[in-house]
Amino acid sequence: MNAQDQKFMQAAIQLSAEHMRAGHGGPFGAIITRGDEIIATGWNQVTSSNDPTAHAEVTAIRNAGAKLKNFQLNGCVLYTSCEPCPMCLGAAYWSRVDRLVYAATRQDAAAIGFDDEELYQELVLPIDKRKLPMQQILHADAAAVMGEWKTLPNKIHY
Repeated sequence: MNAQDQKFMQAAIQLSAEHMRAGHGGPFGAIITRGDEIIATGWNQVTSSNDPTAHAEVTAIRNAGAKLKNFQLNGCVLYTSCEPCPMCLGAAYWSRVDRLVYAATRQDAAAIGFDDEELYQELVLPIDKRKLPMQQILHADAAAVMGEWKTLPNKIHY
């Protein structure tokens, strides 16, 4: 751990405490940096916004993309007060941040009622063994649209 990591992680933890105490959501905060500059912040807003995807990391990624006017966050670091849930981890990968640094673990989150471990376990199961029933329909129709995407000359790859 270097001094810069420690400084930014402390800021993410402070965000988590401040917004939890203000009633905005759970005890989670995130910061995205580029070099020594904070590009964006985010905190858990699930209960205050009635948005189950409004986790700290996702809100920070959304804010960073808007500020940088880019959906890829190459050159950035995501600091988060807790090890990300599968959704937030996926968002971090999709955003292309260079690095992710976290403080508390998913076991710490589980100890206070946030059981991300259940989701991690579900993801490795075959689709027909998961708790959430899933059904595939209209495959050919959707695949045709995807085929059209493949041939678009002006598409933006991501």
